[in-house]
Amino acid sequence: MATTPTTSPTTSRASGTITPPANRHVNPLLGLWRIVTHVDRSKINVWQALRNTAGVVAPLIVGYALAMPRGGLAMASGALNVSYSDGSDPYARRAKRMLASTAWCSIAVLLGGLTAHSNVVAVGVATLWAFIAGMLVSLGTTAADVGVISTVVLVVYSAQALTPLQALQAAGLALAGGLLQITLSVALWPVRRYEPERRSLAALYFELAKIATRPSEATVAPLGTREIAQAHDALSSLTTDLSTAALRYRSLLSQAERIRLSLATLARLRFRLTRANAFDPAIATLDRYRANAAYLLNAIGNSLASGKEINLEADRLVLGMALAEQLGTEREGGAQSFSNAVARDVKFQADALGGQLRTVVDLTRNTTPAGEAEFEKRESQQPLWMRFTSRVATLRANLNLRSVAYRHAIRLAVCVALGDGLGRVLHPYRAYWIPMTIVLVLKPEFAVTFSRGVLRIFGTLLGLLLATALFLFLPIHTASEILLIALFTFLMRWIGPANYGIFGVTVSALVVLLISITGLAPKEVIAARGINTILGGAFALIAYAVWPSWERNRLADLFADLLEAYRNSSGSISRKLLDPAWASSRERERTRQAARIARTNLETSLDRLAAEPGVSPEQLERANAMLASSHRLAHSMIALEAGIPQSGGEKSPLQFAAFAAAVEKTLELLSAKLRAERISERDFPDLREAYLQLSRGSELQVGPYAFVKTEADRIANSLNTLREQVFAWQAVRAQKREHATKD
Repeated sequence: MATTPTTSPTTSRASGTITPPANRHVNPLLGLWRIVTHVDRSKINVWQALRNTAGVVAPLIVGYALAMPRGGLAMASGALNVSYSDGSDPYARRAKRMLASTAWCSIAVLLGGLTAHSNVVAVGVATLWAFIAGMLVSLGTTAADVGVISTVVLVVYSAQALTPLQALQAAGLALAGGLLQITLSVALWPVRRYEPERRSLAALYFELAKIATRPSEATVAPLGTREIAQAHDALSSLTTDLSTAALRYRSLLSQAERIRLSLATLARLRFRLTRANAFDPAIATLDRYRANAAYLLNAIGNSLASGKEINLEADRLVLGMALAEQLGTEREGGAQSFSNAVARDVKFQADALGGQLRTVVDLTRNTTPAGEAEFEKRESQQPLWMRFTSRVATLRANLNLRSVAYRHAIRLAVCVALGDGLGRVLHPYRAYWIPMTIVLVLKPEFAVTFSRGVLRIFGTLLGLLLATALFLFLPIHTASEILLIALFTFLMRWIGPANYGIFGVTVSALVVLLISITGLAPKEVIAARGINTILGGAFALIAYAVWPSWERNRLADLFADLLEAYRNSSGSISRKLLDPAWASSRERERTRQAARIARTNLETSLDRLAAEPGVSPEQLERANAMLASSHRLAHSMIALEAGIPQSGGEKSPLQFAAFAAAVEKTLELLSAKLRAERISERDFPDLREAYLQLSRGSELQVGPYAFVKTEADRIANSLNTLREQVFAWQAVRAQKREHATKD
């Protein structure tokens, strides 16, 4: 990949070692200013804005036509709240997310209206709801967004007392508005997410298929450079996307880079064999192996381009393993010679490439619609406590002070309680503005909290000034109000997601217009809204000033914690695998919970790291690539555990102990390396060789333990990939520390 020396590591031809990039110093204030003024063009979606605007304006028009403006406003508010959960991802996932948002917002409307009669009860319910919303951070950005939206709805409706019948009617209208928004989102503008990424990866794998059979040419630039650069550019938008699908695509890119190196090495080794003995029988076997690899890579490219599954082509994996084995048997017992030494290197590279190809075929299958459905089906069949994506288990694992999500939930709940109480003292009829601003501004990460606080305050003031000017200089009546509401809704959903300041301006003007359509004088709203927004923003900023945290200083330790947790989990799984009667259910639950906490802390930290000033896209890309490799390791460990008999039985005939020890040792050394201990490549066990020794056992060919062979292969591949990534990452960090010391 063509890069500049200041942005990514380079590789020395002579030594093959990684040379880290030069350190780039970024002024924190300049970084924060860039966050405040940054316009994320990838979040601008005109068609989504149009359908969201239609969902908000249609109920207002119907309510006005039926002389029921408050009913139309309630339904429009429901549609507006659910519009924040809209997106351009596949229909099923989008509809599921929007339905969850609709349900939670409707419940929030009902609870808010019923509890508004008592300040103590209203503040208590809002505090508990805010704590739950804070905990939802541990489940990812989608769940966190639903928590924020529903909390805002709750504090708004808890400021206006309703009878039980009125509360039910308001909740029903909000539900109807949400369902209308979902219908518009799902019925119109179909899209296929990740299409550009799939096309770019397909082009890369097609190029790798061509490289597979080409001769080694030392005088030309490395083949595939352009395609890899294009793939990196195409996947750069997934840097902060921690969904399972996005991680698969990043893993495919990471494996493609490793395959490229393996193919180049095999081409050089073939040249050496030919130079030593042009009639060496290993050359013909190697040519067949490379042609088979080209066939597989082409099939992978076709699957990525078309979205169709790899079927019969996967049988070529078996052929590849057989040819790799033949490369080894042809030299068994041979004399010590140059050609025999080269042939052993060929065997080693062929085994490594075989593992990489098996990994890529598996990943590619899971990126197709049928593969994703099959993955979700397998996941749902696991016991609840064993699922990698179990929401209940993840929430339970994060209920302790070591969890970042738990600490954020406490901070948010305390601030909402104080803000809601203060708002009810200062403005009894508009008490929701202070807690609403707190909920919208206060985030787990410093940079986003700071930028949102600043943008929210100034954006609100500008929006209120704009609304004041509109009411002063334009002839305002119901029809013109609805037109202005449509305009500001469109701007908010079109450009607002790209910059929070623009969102603050448009949403503030929009709220004034929505309230005025019910007959309330705008001047009663504007001044109170401005004062309370400043107070709410100040609350959030002070809260983070009291309890700040910087993620860049914690990331290496969080990765190390994750690998240590996986080492402990792997050890308990291995013991259970070797002896199914081993009574350690409590031990398994303890290590499983520890791994979940470590994984959630790391994922949350990566989300926050993306928003910190001075963090480059290259740093995020390296960290996310390591996360993707660790996820693949976790899935393989889960599959190993799932295959263990749940009841007691005979001891396993597996010769698994040596491989398990190599895995645990690798994880231990990687964790130590991440903690800046002096660890070299020579200290690591040969996982690929350990896997090959394990795979030769007759008990793994057929029968109840055949699955172990597949999962052990995946574990070896993911850990070898992770080792390369950790050493490259630490090399960059070491040079940055060196530059900082010199300065």
